[in-house]
Amino acid sequence: MSDRHGLWLMADGIGKMAAPFALAMSVQPLAMAGCSQAPPAKPLARNLLIVTIDTLRADHVGAYGYARSQASFVDEVARSGVAFERAYTAAPITLPSHATLMTGRYPPGHGSRDNGVHVSKTVPTMATELKAHGFRTAAFVAAFPLDHQFGLDRGFDVYSDRLPRGPDGKPSNERPASQVVDEAIGWLRTAAAPFFLWVHVFEPHAPYGDASDRRPVLDRYDQEIGVANRELMRLLGAIDARETLVIVAADHGEAFGEHGEFSHSIFIYDTTLRVPLAMRGPGINAGERTTNRERQTANLVSDPVTLADVAPTAMRLLGFTMPDPDGIDLSPALGGAALPRRELYAESFAPLMEFGWAPLRAIRSGPWKFIAAPKPELFDVEKDASEQTNVVGTQPTVARELDGRVDRYSPPRLPATPVIDAGGRERLRALGYAMGSRLDSEPGGVDPKDRRDVAARIAQVTSGELSGPALRTALEEILAVDAANGQAHLRLGYVLLQSGDCRRAEHEFTTAINGGLPTADAHIGLATCLGRRNDLAGAERTLNEARKREPDNPVVTANLGILQAARGSLPEAIKTLQAALDADPGLHEARFNLALAYARAGRREEAASTARDLLARLPPAAPQRSEVERLLKAVQ
Repeated sequence: MSDRHGLWLMADGIGKMAAPFALAMSVQPLAMAGCSQAPPAKPLARNLLIVTIDTLRADHVGAYGYARSQASFVDEVARSGVAFERAYTAAPITLPSHATLMTGRYPPGHGSRDNGVHVSKTVPTMATELKAHGFRTAAFVAAFPLDHQFGLDRGFDVYSDRLPRGPDGKPSNERPASQVVDEAIGWLRTAAAPFFLWVHVFEPHAPYGDASDRRPVLDRYDQEIGVANRELMRLLGAIDARETLVIVAADHGEAFGEHGEFSHSIFIYDTTLRVPLAMRGPGINAGERTTNRERQTANLVSDPVTLADVAPTAMRLLGFTMPDPDGIDLSPALGGAALPRRELYAESFAPLMEFGWAPLRAIRSGPWKFIAAPKPELFDVEKDASEQTNVVGTQPTVARELDGRVDRYSPPRLPATPVIDAGGRERLRALGYAMGSRLDSEPGGVDPKDRRDVAARIAQVTSGELSGPALRTALEEILAVDAANGQAHLRLGYVLLQSGDCRRAEHEFTTAINGGLPTADAHIGLATCLGRRNDLAGAERTLNEARKREPDNPVVTANLGILQAARGSLPEAIKTLQAALDADPGLHEARFNLALAYARAGRREEAASTARDLLARLPPAAPQRSEVERLLKAVQ
């Protein structure tokens, strides 16, 4: 836990990063979704269960024809209810997608345009509406992007986002489906009807199982689906099917090389926009239905739908309406009728917010899908479902008119929006989101397609699929073509630091700082290197610069305390380290260094008490326990 001057704390998480209609020469405007709603209906369901499975591709589900499906939970809901063959998220990003599902609004309407960007505090959600109608409400989520601080907790009596600490004492950024389902079933046993329960599981989000076992990535991905599935089948058995509306969806898909993309969040091809969506319960007729293509398909609705439709549909089946949704009530399709023709919107502002590239916005209208970008794309998705042939050049009128409608949903720039703090950015980076520094950027002229190779390498880096020399090589390749990428310099700095190459790490951290990264992460890494080579004055200057950048960052405060102890200023060090622990009691390294400072100051009783407190907080298998026990023995 310690080196020559005690442990230099590093920033957490670095290194794991309707009927089809023809459009000929023009596109006729369609009615905007959500302009009107039918009056409340007689309730068909008493309770609501919504399950979201992170990163689940529709084409890896049996209900959509996948022969090796491990998703029997989705298949069972579809078999006894209905599945939507062409369901799409409004953003291939966890928080904005879930916010759309819960509010019925596209991202411009609920305010969350990327992970870490808060959902508006004034937008109604299903939870706020159902709680007002007397429902018991609870949510159990599995990963940090849905942490309560981002605004989806409003309206829930219980919002369980407690994530465990790892063996090193640092907070985890995800938890297994077994823990989530255990909590949800425990709540169900005591919850009286009517209730609204939301359960989110993070498998099969990257990394997919154990990346070191060398099995093909899709095999590991399917295995992760199976892990989540076993737990969700337990949940399905714990509810009363006669009274409960069950809705299951993914928040987005996942790319494994399609269009040169890996992971999700940057591009808005259907690889990551298409999601499974299934419903069962009172008011939903299972069995064969005639689709709008005039063909018989068991339990499948072929009309294109959006996750913005979930909230108005669920509320309708419970006997209520959703205020001002962008989506529509899908109830007609549940009985076999066709849905009204309309256009659907989707976006990703991650390219802008994380890299300073141009954002991507899309409209799906009849057979057409248009992607607004510096180099726009138009696909006939009826004939070209995999979006391989861009027909902008042969259909200029269609492209021009769809392009003219994109701004009705959102301009290519963002208003000033509250965003996540630095510690939260680190936790999102650890889950594979880039979380760059350009949150206040104007849209640039760089088309994400022109940075496809860089985006793919970044996705591989942040997915956790790379480690050791392969990770270092990938970062160096990114910097070879994108030398100004501050995040890559930062990550490479930590890779080099962890391998003991502080000389090169210092260069990478300094480059990241000079590149304008707004967080203190690079400063912490640089101060660590300077401290290890006994340049205490340089380390102090660097940490003071970090404190100016992030005055409330407890890791910066703790490192200043460690520095003060190394220079012999023990009373000042004790005060500073205690301030860091007051801000974050989970900083175990700070607590260890506080015990060391007490011991060096001759305050043996306080040193022993602090060490005992740390032992009580450390997990039983934590490798640091032996060093803490040695310290405790020495001061008793």
